[in-house]
Amino acid sequence: MHLCGVLAWGPLPKLLLASFAVLFVSSVATAEVRVAVCQILVIDGDREGNLRRIEYALETAHAQHAQIATFPESSILGWENPDAHTMATPIPGADSDRLAALARQYSLMIAIGLDEKDGGRLYDSAILMDKTGRLLWKHRKLNVLPELMEPPYSTGTSDDIGVVETEFGRIGVIICADTFVDEFAQKVASLKPDLMLVPYGWAAKVEEWPVHEKDLEHLVSSRAKLWRCPTIGTDLVGEMTHGPWKGRTYGGASVVADAAGNVLEVLRDRDSEVRVVELPANHNSKIETGR
Repeated sequence: MHLCGVLAWGPLPKLLLASFAVLFVSSVATAEVRVAVCQILVIDGDREGNLRRIEYALETAHAQHAQIATFPESSILGWENPDAHTMATPIPGADSDRLAALARQYSLMIAIGLDEKDGGRLYDSAILMDKTGRLLWKHRKLNVLPELMEPPYSTGTSDDIGVVETEFGRIGVIICADTFVDEFAQKVASLKPDLMLVPYGWAAKVEEWPVHEKDLEHLVSSRAKLWRCPTIGTDLVGEMTHGPWKGRTYGGASVVADAAGNVLEVLRDRDSEVRVVELPANHNSKIETGR
């Protein structure tokens, strides 16, 4: 029965009005968003192959009724790949335009790491775009580990740390090693996000897996607890093919943690996977869980 129909009967008893209020608040407070954690294989320099794998993941996410799809760091050209100095495109530009078309095709918000060329500079960037392909936020990595590539990625600024209002609440994007730095993490906390989406390139020597997975779990868990919001760290699978870390592998094991830092999901070890999780969609949902 619609509330307007009830109002036509005259004043409602206070108890009935209270019941309507509880039902309304409860429906808002328990709102959830379905997020697809897209742990894909990324091959250095294989733009077309990586874009194909991104699309396959989006197909799966769409079929499972996801609303947001999250991807790893440098998903199109590969992390710390010096060829990106000549292959990367601006943002907006050719690569982000193709992702925008996929967002529209599959009606999904997308958070993804991709290399960005801006004049003579190469940035390790991540973007958030809505389901219409509109760019909502761009983050440029600050902790770029310059010893791993020559010339190294250019460094972002603290202004690149932010959150954006969306239909699912206040969403923030930050990249991998940025989460190592307490100063950056504290700034994120000050912005009071409702959901954090973090592309990772979590690499280690072959013999260090699967123990290295636990370090990622601990990091994502601790940051989620600090930020007091659900946090998804999306890793990839594959191998580094350049620089001093050549031969190190990415072990997958993407992590989903809740606002209290509890680990809710860990994706497969060293294998591609798309897993859809349901998370609180707005600030009201956090109030219900005791925030």
